Amino acid sequence: MAVPLQQMWTVASYVLKQKLAGRKRYPLVLMLEPLFRCNLACAGCGKVQYPAHILKQNLTPEQCFKAAEECGAPMVSIPGGEPLLHPQIDQIVDGLIARGKYIYLCTNALLLKQKIDLFKPSRFLTFSVHMDGEQEHHDFAVCREGTYDVAAEAIRLAVERGFRVTTNTTLFNNVDPNSVRRFFDQMMDLGVEGMMVSPGYAYSKAPDQKSFLRERKQTNEMFELILANRKKRWHFNQSPLFLEFLMGKREYECTPWGMPTYNLFGWQKPCYLLQEGYADTYADLMEETKWEDYGRASGNPACQQCMVHSGHEATAVNHTFSSFGGLWGNIKALIFNTYANPAAMAKLKQHQQDAGESRGIALTVLKAG
Repeated sequence: MAVPLQQMWTVASYVLKQKLAGRKRYPLVLMLEPLFRCNLACAGCGKVQYPAHILKQNLTPEQCFKAAEECGAPMVSIPGGEPLLHPQIDQIVDGLIARGKYIYLCTNALLLKQKIDLFKPSRFLTFSVHMDGEQEHHDFAVCREGTYDVAAEAIRLAVERGFRVTTNTTLFNNVDPNSVRRFFDQMMDLGVEGMMVSPGYAYSKAPDQKSFLRERKQTNEMFELILANRKKRWHFNQSPLFLEFLMGKREYECTPWGMPTYNLFGWQKPCYLLQEGYADTYADLMEETKWEDYGRASGNPACQQCMVHSGHEATAVNHTFSSFGGLWGNIKALIFNTYANPAAMAKLKQHQQDAGESRGIALTVLKAG
């Protein structure tokens, strides 16, 4: 099981408490960005495109604690930028742990070996390492050679030291499903607790706008190939119902308030991807945002094809605890989790054959040249 029972119970009891209180909109995970600065410049990310004076700024530990207390979510994801560049990241982590928060520190792991002694293993702390696939694909995605090997070595060290380690993978429209499945094997061999996957959707500041997924049908077909005929050894640190949603087996509306974002500018409206203003407080975010203007049902063009994790996994978790059908669906997904699909397996084999033929043609051209 990828998520420890104690954490599952904390989240379940929190959700049930919100239900009993009659709250329709509540946060599940706080997306806390203490800085935008990074030691990589990935083509699919727009954070490092901010002006230099913005990239030099950090949230203080006190600002981070205040945001966590305002929001009240049981889990805090700390992306960036690269959080390990923050000069007080250990103080931020320690302060959040002291407040009983489960923390996912999102990192590219290039600095993890250097910084690991700042932290102590805890059930509340997980290093969520950004890995975009096998070595060649990952290095291409982050626009720097050698990053896969550095990250893999850091993962091994963190696991050996007793830390919880997961991976976070964003998949784009040019992905090779067989390569992703081999990558899953590699991550399990490294000893990670679980993996997270999400389709990549357009971030307005990102330099590369061509590789983002554009259609839900395309996303469903891609994830059906990747996640059907699943190996038992693969563990995912995600709601099983959200993974079924990616495969096209369920329909969910976006709940952008489920994972609110707080950063240097304040509380981001309405979600992690869209930037349509900021609120000074969490209460202002909830009261001022016209939530009915977002999500597929709203007709908002920006939301029609989106299936991203930060907008829909909270919906899946809410479904799990809002009805017997959701709970039973989650249980079935945990038990019957291989999703046998002969047609998808045939397509995988065809993809592999086509890839082999393409490599053969490329080698022939090189030799002829």
